Amino acid sequence: MATLSPSDSTEIPSKANFADIGYDLFQQSQQYDTTQLEIDSVKVRRKLDFIVLPMMMTTYMLSFLDKQTLNYSNAYGLQPDTHMTGDDYSWVSSALYFGWLIGAYPSNLALQRFPIGKMIGTMLFVWGSICMLQAAVFNFSGFFAIRFSLGFVEACISPAWILLTSMLWTREEQPLRTSFWLSVNGMSSIIGALLSYGLGHVDGLAIPNWKLIYVVVGTITIAWGFVIILYLPDGPHNAKCLTEYERIVAVWRVSKNQTGVKDPKIMPHQIKEALLDSKTYLLLLMAACYGILNGGVANFISSIIKGFGYSPLKTSLLQTPGGAFEINVLGSPIVLNWTLPAVNVAGHTKRSTVLGLYFIVYCSGNIAGPHIFIPPQAPRYFGAIKGLLVAYCIAAGLQVAYTAVCYMENKRREKEGLVADAEVEALEGFGDLTDKENVHFRYRI
Repeated sequence: MATLSPSDSTEIPSKANFADIGYDLFQQSQQYDTTQLEIDSVKVRRKLDFIVLPMMMTTYMLSFLDKQTLNYSNAYGLQPDTHMTGDDYSWVSSALYFGWLIGAYPSNLALQRFPIGKMIGTMLFVWGSICMLQAAVFNFSGFFAIRFSLGFVEACISPAWILLTSMLWTREEQPLRTSFWLSVNGMSSIIGALLSYGLGHVDGLAIPNWKLIYVVVGTITIAWGFVIILYLPDGPHNAKCLTEYERIVAVWRVSKNQTGVKDPKIMPHQIKEALLDSKTYLLLLMAACYGILNGGVANFISSIIKGFGYSPLKTSLLQTPGGAFEINVLGSPIVLNWTLPAVNVAGHTKRSTVLGLYFIVYCSGNIAGPHIFIPPQAPRYFGAIKGLLVAYCIAAGLQVAYTAVCYMENKRREKEGLVADAEVEALEGFGDLTDKENVHFRYRI
């Protein structure tokens, strides 16, 4: 696909260059008055905020809760019952991220090719079943295999929500909406801790309390899968909560993003551009830092608290403040970082490639995170806490560098007079141009 030059800035590319699923709806929006579209877009945004966003939040909360079941069950005798010794628990913690690592890139390509709502609904059934199977495991090797499988099938959820957020909300709106569905990780920690505390009081069971946690959480996940497969939209073009006219408005709203909605065709040259873009590697380094932070905190908080002499029930209850800490301290920079591939990477194949690489590196960090908790340093793990602090500081420095690179590129394009009218810029987005091919694209900083 040819790059538009400054001299082409008032030309609209021919329809032959467009395969975006939202292009036809955008063309229909041109027959309506812009002022009326602006007014109606407020109603559409509210519908998306109050119907679709809660579905995304609940799904993401359940995906994180499924991951956290290992942490909660650890407080109720998981390791002795499964005969884990030494760093066996650390490797089981990492197994989920080995699966995520393997599934990260293919899941991103699948999300570009297949409907997001149907794919995530199906995956909910699968990972809920796998979560329940953890109650049937009785040794280290079995747990490792099950956690690996859970990570593989859950690899799609984070990139799916990043892509769906970019399809339904404008670039200005995306950080706040991402913060809502991503911050439920902290809410999940609070709810999971309270659920674990409640299940820990159940007596007279034929199975240990730690197995009951897997059965209950897995059942809830499967039940929620029916809601998602029936009602979650694949994009603004087929949202059941919107009328036909409101779908046109929804596509018109996001046309300002200059990234279109979705083009299922894989573009090899965009993969090459993603690999040669320096901003990609700044994102990957930040992903590694945040992965180390998440992998360490998520899997060892029970061990740290229990190491201070608290009972299993008290250990579960005391994790609720940790959820609030995750929302406010860890959550904010991660939210900012996860929105960057959606708002600053144009070209559907390029964005899928960057997201795939991002989560491969993020998973690698999650694998490494638990292993900075060295058994001889138990129960306080002072060395691990220092390592987490260093990772946090490096991530902050990389964020500053990334912002500076984007700022300088925007200034260069403005200095060269690379500006077009709003309609041309919107149409370029539906043409599946990358952020480098589209000279009128501007990075969010």
